[in-house]
Amino acid sequence: MALCGSFSGCHKCAARIGASVLDCDTASLAAEAQRALRAGVDYLHLDVMDGHFVPAISFGPAVIAKLRSHLPKVFFDCHMMINKPDEHVEAIAAAMAKHPDTGEVLTQYTFHIETTEPRGKTQEVIDNARKHGMRVGLALSPGTPLEQVLPYLDQVDMTLVMTVVPGKGGQSFMVDQMEKVRAVRAKYPDKDIEVDGGVKVHTVDEAAKAGANMIVSGTGVYKVEDMALAVSTMKRSVELYGNGIPEDQLSPLLRDKDLPP
Repeated sequence: MALCGSFSGCHKCAARIGASVLDCDTASLAAEAQRALRAGVDYLHLDVMDGHFVPAISFGPAVIAKLRSHLPKVFFDCHMMINKPDEHVEAIAAAMAKHPDTGEVLTQYTFHIETTEPRGKTQEVIDNARKHGMRVGLALSPGTPLEQVLPYLDQVDMTLVMTVVPGKGGQSFMVDQMEKVRAVRAKYPDKDIEVDGGVKVHTVDEAAKAGANMIVSGTGVYKVEDMALAVSTMKRSVELYGNGIPEDQLSPLLRDKDLPP
């Protein structure tokens, strides 16, 4: 039975699950990325943190470029949680890639409107990321009104609605942020909408019903007993509630024990 018609977030955007690598063993980053990909994730979500926009410091463009050398065919969503994303476009572009078979652009530059709009830099970052051949994502934190990003949504490939306050650990999924997702989906039925923060098997349905099609999960991927089961369950939620695919036609439920060696 298809359920999409019961909810406001119906769309035709591909259901994609992204592993947030901050929750993996980053000392073995390439191997941990491969482990999540083997379990079925569609892309890697790479949080670049500078210790200013958020308190933590993670890794930078050089690490992403090295990771690209191991994973030339994988989509990288580079989430720039930094004060001046306008100064790092070229460095991230060093990890630019296109899929050799499909021609799909495999690097996305996702930055926060809170860091650029007060300085009049939002349009500059969009234009520069495009100039360097990357997809563009525009993120907003829970306390930021949706109205701030609306003037730019026609120009970007994806909107990221944060479902926790960036940089603060131990938070729960903020279901009230689904109002933003629903509003963007109603206006842009064909645009990628990503949610990030506290999304796991038990919270993904709310995001899927609102219209999010790109699901970022860290602990929900790396800190579970069965990674493949968690990933396939989340993907099926988006297919069911967002795409309206009948239950008997959803992607199969997978388990770690069933994966090929």
